[in-house]
Amino acid sequence: MNTMANALWQTKSASALTLLGLLHHLTIHKRTFTNLLSAYILLYIFKHRRTAIFVKPRKDLKTPGGSLPLVGDIIKMTFQPRTQVSQLNEQLHREMGKVFTITLPFVGRVVDFTDPAVLEHVLKTNFWAYEKGEFTHRTMYDLLGRGIFGADGHYTSEVFVKESHIVADYLGMIAEEERTVDIHKLFYLYTLDSFGEISFGQSFGCLDNPEVGQVEFATAFDRLSTVVFNRFFTPGWQITERLTSRGRQIREDKKTITNFALKIIRDRRIHGFDKPQKDLLQLCMDMQDAEDGRPLSDEMLKDLVLNFIIAGRDTTAQALAWMFYLLFRSQTDPRIVQRLVQEVDDVLQGQAPTYDSCKKMKFAEACFYESLRLYPSVPWNMKVAVQDDVWPDGTKIYKGEFVSWNVWTMGRDTTIWGHDARDYNPDRWTCGEKFPAHKFAAFHAGPRTCLGQQFATAEAITILAILLQRFTFELVNPDTEPGYLPGLTLRMAEGLPLRVHHRPGFPFS
Repeated sequence: MNTMANALWQTKSASALTLLGLLHHLTIHKRTFTNLLSAYILLYIFKHRRTAIFVKPRKDLKTPGGSLPLVGDIIKMTFQPRTQVSQLNEQLHREMGKVFTITLPFVGRVVDFTDPAVLEHVLKTNFWAYEKGEFTHRTMYDLLGRGIFGADGHYTSEVFVKESHIVADYLGMIAEEERTVDIHKLFYLYTLDSFGEISFGQSFGCLDNPEVGQVEFATAFDRLSTVVFNRFFTPGWQITERLTSRGRQIREDKKTITNFALKIIRDRRIHGFDKPQKDLLQLCMDMQDAEDGRPLSDEMLKDLVLNFIIAGRDTTAQALAWMFYLLFRSQTDPRIVQRLVQEVDDVLQGQAPTYDSCKKMKFAEACFYESLRLYPSVPWNMKVAVQDDVWPDGTKIYKGEFVSWNVWTMGRDTTIWGHDARDYNPDRWTCGEKFPAHKFAAFHAGPRTCLGQQFATAEAITILAILLQRFTFELVNPDTEPGYLPGLTLRMAEGLPLRVHHRPGFPFS
């Protein structure tokens, strides 16, 4: 028995020692594992000390100061003033050159550039390698859906003239009463009515009473434009919008603009279209879906309508407002306006502008394009690479990386436009040189070049000519550059108040 007991005790002791050894071994391994994990984490953080998590570091690209481990540039992007985005982009390029990069968690790497040769490559030469991408579509969906963001000339000219005279008559009343007017707001009403009549067969009546506040649709549209722009700089916006009152406002605004667009479409389906010249809406309704060959659904048409409106209302109205600021600010040589008025008088001889006469006013066109060079209606754009690529400057771009460019910055770049890049100089457009689209990118470039460029130019020259025939203008704040609001387009923050005076002795006065 004792022998058996001793054997059993020895077996238990051996098992205990084995267990203790195993525990000791595991403790050592656990400590080793913890140390290795800690070392890996520290190494990962060190490797990503200036790069967002899950984004491959790139030492070949310059990065702005202030990038943080794992979160990259999101803190800086979140808290930078939205009303200074273009100025900050311009500053960064002055400091770092033509290419720099930022990284954002759950977005990835964004490579920003200013080289016109690179823009030509991205938008034309190798345009199939870059798309808007799911991130951009998801961010902008509440405003533009899945539509694109991007007629006969004599007919459109007649509409522009009619709507311009309505604006002029209203300004005549303002001049008589010696009041100031927000010309920025007035241009919005003008372009929405003009575009509505040309594109959808109906004026929206915005100019019937310019004294009242903005139409409900336009107010909702502008709020959503600001929202979707801010999403590009706000991580987790899907969550915050669900949990705050902002989300409720977004849903209400989306319903407003959706109902507005669907009403236009359904009215057309009910009443039909009997005019000899098809408008944009009818052309779209006659199209077939590329996938199933059926007519476009109301949902697809709604997205097209909303895209047309932002292209036809916002961009031209803003371009006109910035042109008026540049023409009448104190820094501008007054001989520019004198020369512009002289051209209007010489070409029109007191008559209303026509499609053909508008094409003769080359200095007016130069003034308009020079304004867009400095204050582009769509200042910022972004695409995602769908395949690896190498730019003309040697920069490597990898599939999944975003590329972006700021037309505001490019328009002020002295390496592109010369020493006077920041000056308002319409004569740079009258020297016989036609600037390529990748240098003057206000209307985009390549296969995606804005189809409305001639439309916008004719609309702008028509109202400019009619107003300069009848009035002179002075800014209320000629020494102050207007600020702009965050958004997809360059909307003035406080409008553009000015005083209006009749031109003495002119037949239209």
